[in-house]
Amino acid sequence: MAGPWRGPRQMLSDQSYDDHASIHDGSTAQKLGFKGGTIEGSTHFSQFAPLGEAVFGRDWFVRGCLSAHCRNPVCEGEEVRAFIAPIATPGIAAIWMEKRDGTEVLRGKASLGDAGPTALEVRLAGLPPLEQPVLLHGISVGQKSRRRSATMAADQHMGALYPFSLRDKLERITEPSPWYSGPSPFGAAIIPMEMISVLFSYRGHPEFSARGPSVGLCADQEIRLLDGPLMVGEVFEIEREVVSLSGSRRTESAWTRTRAYRPGASKPCAEMLLNMATLKDSYASYVLDFEELYRH
Repeated sequence: MAGPWRGPRQMLSDQSYDDHASIHDGSTAQKLGFKGGTIEGSTHFSQFAPLGEAVFGRDWFVRGCLSAHCRNPVCEGEEVRAFIAPIATPGIAAIWMEKRDGTEVLRGKASLGDAGPTALEVRLAGLPPLEQPVLLHGISVGQKSRRRSATMAADQHMGALYPFSLRDKLERITEPSPWYSGPSPFGAAIIPMEMISVLFSYRGHPEFSARGPSVGLCADQEIRLLDGPLMVGEVFEIEREVVSLSGSRRTESAWTRTRAYRPGASKPCAEMLLNMATLKDSYASYVLDFEELYRH
């Protein structure tokens, strides 16, 4: 099953973290070898919402999960199309996204409830641990933040990482729905899946920051609803934990799992697994720091 062609909009050109521009800024991206400012991976999750509902029914908005490895970035002006294909295992479907020229943007799984391991759980299990970290030196697996209160009202500015409001997003979202502004079959307005990552990052988690100034990009992302949907204006408690550190020739990656709880609850209502891959070339002191850490 395929969705329509869509042209996702860039809303992060003014994003900043650690007081510098991000990969979504055109000039910053071009300096690092990209064609232009990239569109954040979670933006594409909205195009899978109608497909997930078509395959799994309305329960998709309560216990649905999207788990995807990002393969190629998308820039504003490019059109993309989402695909879903149920497989033999009940409750699981393959997902992927392509550009007009056939370039694959992302690939992974959609699932419902506890249907089995997600695409990123499988991927993460096969990655070797990061050896000799520089950008992530001092960050350790098992490191956990304290819970922070967060909410998303319709007109609430979501901070330097996401310099817009939910209402701003709904004016540009690729798959609009009246449920996102309310009312919905669940009562009030619900938060779109692509905006859950925005909610999770609202308060920030500076204790997990890479050495900088450096530039990172989202290489893998999974959003899982456990007791959804999450409602606009609802108050949550957010915590984040480092679950793995991995690397490649160009990047060092911190894999974190962020959980949202309703106040006082012991079980989360939603989770996000995120691989934030920081580009070695974006950190001017990488070689010097490596020598200092490992050549003595």
